[in-house]
Amino acid sequence: MTRRVVGCRVMAHRVIITTPIRNTLGDLMPTNTAAWLPAPRADLVVGPAAMHEPGPGELLIRNRAVAVNPLDDVKQRTGNLMYRWLPSPAVLGEDIAGEVVAIGPGVDRFAVGDRVVAYAVGMERGRRHDAEGGFQQFTVVRADLAAPIPDALRDEDAVVLPLGISTAATALFQSDHLALPHPSEHPSPTGTTVVVWGGATSVGSNAIQLAVASGHRVATTASPHNHDRVRELGADLVFDYRSPTVVADLISALRGSSVVGVLAVGTGSAEPAVAVAAATGARRVALASPSVSFGSLPRRAGPSLTFVRTMTRLVAANVALQVRARRAGISARYVWGSSLMTNEVGPMLWEDYLPSALADGRHVCAPAPEVVGDGLEAIQPALDRLHDGVSARKLVVRL
Repeated sequence: MTRRVVGCRVMAHRVIITTPIRNTLGDLMPTNTAAWLPAPRADLVVGPAAMHEPGPGELLIRNRAVAVNPLDDVKQRTGNLMYRWLPSPAVLGEDIAGEVVAIGPGVDRFAVGDRVVAYAVGMERGRRHDAEGGFQQFTVVRADLAAPIPDALRDEDAVVLPLGISTAATALFQSDHLALPHPSEHPSPTGTTVVVWGGATSVGSNAIQLAVASGHRVATTASPHNHDRVRELGADLVFDYRSPTVVADLISALRGSSVVGVLAVGTGSAEPAVAVAAATGARRVALASPSVSFGSLPRRAGPSLTFVRTMTRLVAANVALQVRARRAGISARYVWGSSLMTNEVGPMLWEDYLPSALADGRHVCAPAPEVVGDGLEAIQPALDRLHDGVSARKLVVRL
């Protein structure tokens, strides 16, 4: 697409386009609207947003469904504790699904009108934060972080995937984490086992399927009411993570097995994951969650006793964890899901694996979506509900 100057005005320190741009078919496109985070710890506010054009290797997506994630909640409620580089006002959101309305130079995998699911990376360092944020009507995405949605699949179903499956793939396949062989349509059994602590979570549900597609047996943990579901996703051994004997039970069941790695998902999962790795001979643990929850932090600026206690516990727990891991010869590293866009795992997942796996039903969109509202105004209530706690479901808003 050729860049050109369009009519615009300045509002709240951001550029708002007032003359609609045209897509690659020459059709006029409507103006954009976003659910803005106007300041740290504030509620989202729906208002005008710039209509950005896709650059080389990019797509412009008309969003039809978005999903909320814990990262959005943490960023909103804790200010600059995470994503300190993200300016205010900001557009949060990573999970989007919709149709392609414009295509940047060098993109040949998609055409205008295609339905796609995509990982929006506007919150990441060095990205076009406003253009690539998910909580708006139109989002620019990297074409190599998008996949076509099969005709039989709803946008609401597909949108549960992006951040969860990207984080799972980063943990399982990236060389600095578990470094498993890549998934395939007809995987050869490896004779080895992967442990996924937190199998009913968004990351865990995708990790189970990816590990099985990589030829591994999966042992996982979940609440009893989710045991059948994680077995349907491919888990072979399932344990109640709340059981006081769960670590011992896992270790006993894995005796004699070759365990190649452990993925820890969920607050408090890191310590039992390292214990299981140490007892089974695994040398790699991928940590997708911190040892301490940020949920109790006050939603206000300035020092507080709760903040000091939480940060002290976090640092102490992480130091103790790393000491235990190193003594056992284990590499325990934290996962940053977006890192796959800098290496071969990104195109492997989004270009090679996911399109065909979704088309033929080999990969299930999990956890199940729960549509909680329509329109950008419904995103803030969805975030509030997520903060209160959600199990084995993904909260989705239709646009």
